[in-house]
Amino acid sequence: MPAQVIAPRIRGFICLNAHPVGCAANVREQVDLMSRGAPGQGIKDALVIGSSTGYGLSSLLCTVFRYGARAVGVCLERPPNGDKPASAGWYNLAEAHRLARAAGRSITTVNGDAYTDEIRQRTVKLLKDSGAKLDTIVYSLASPKRVDPRTGTTYASVLKPLGATYRSKSISLGSDQIVEVEIAPATDADVEATRKVMGGEDWELWLAALLEAGVVGPGCRTVAYSYIGPELTYPIYRSGTIGKAKEHLEQTAIALDRTLREAVGGAAYISVNKALVTQASSAIPVVPLYISILYKLMKAKGTHEGTAAQIRRLYETHLGPGRTPALDAAGRIRIDDWEMDSDVQREV
Repeated sequence: MPAQVIAPRIRGFICLNAHPVGCAANVREQVDLMSRGAPGQGIKDALVIGSSTGYGLSSLLCTVFRYGARAVGVCLERPPNGDKPASAGWYNLAEAHRLARAAGRSITTVNGDAYTDEIRQRTVKLLKDSGAKLDTIVYSLASPKRVDPRTGTTYASVLKPLGATYRSKSISLGSDQIVEVEIAPATDADVEATRKVMGGEDWELWLAALLEAGVVGPGCRTVAYSYIGPELTYPIYRSGTIGKAKEHLEQTAIALDRTLREAVGGAAYISVNKALVTQASSAIPVVPLYISILYKLMKAKGTHEGTAAQIRRLYETHLGPGRTPALDAAGRIRIDDWEMDSDVQREV
């Protein structure tokens, strides 16, 4: 790529470009955190579906650099093209691959639409040809659209409340101003489309394909990430269209848990994680304002975690080798406990 000055180009809540040096520095910081005091082994073969940014990237780095896994990641990222820089996830994984090679570790990336049968089968073949027997499967996909591979229908998720118009304050990320937002309630079709994109249907298809191919090892554990948040965000999140999709994801985990226990003595979990800045969270009205206040308070208390610290703690306390996850009354891992601390929430 020709040398150039890269300045952020932002449209709405999306940054349209990325800086390779900044992305590489972010990955190095995460790898340093994962490597500090690392056991160095304990996970043999890992698959991370949605491996290039956010919690998925941190999960990939945790399994490889903390627990010694041979890992395969699946993502959809854009390489550089002429004077156009690559997407952030592409640069993230370029540095992850470089660091893995230098450390004698293994990361393989399948770049393509993880919702398609083509990419699913390509990944399965790769795992089968390598002799992998997965003991860790992380499902961390986030996308605004999904094509149902069975029907060819395209579904688009929406951020809408149920039953009544939602009004609240939020931050305009383009102008850094506090603004008032108003969102009309969702239709039944909106709810179904969001469930098809962000629910558990695709996770279930992945597990079925992996089990059928015989690449799931004894005791394999799979985890998908979710969020609940405080009551002040419920109307637009947990009690809205996304919340309905997350309920379906949690119901899917129950079904997959039964399947894995019967097939390989494994388990399926939902991890309810902390609110973090991602493309998805930035799109949700009120959430950017809530996160801005939350971060300030948690940093002052010394309890703030980025994605890497959050995932490291998740594996150290719940999902790492030899660990038995502590579950809430609904059967979920709650790694959002520091965010939901009553003092923090009262101050927010």
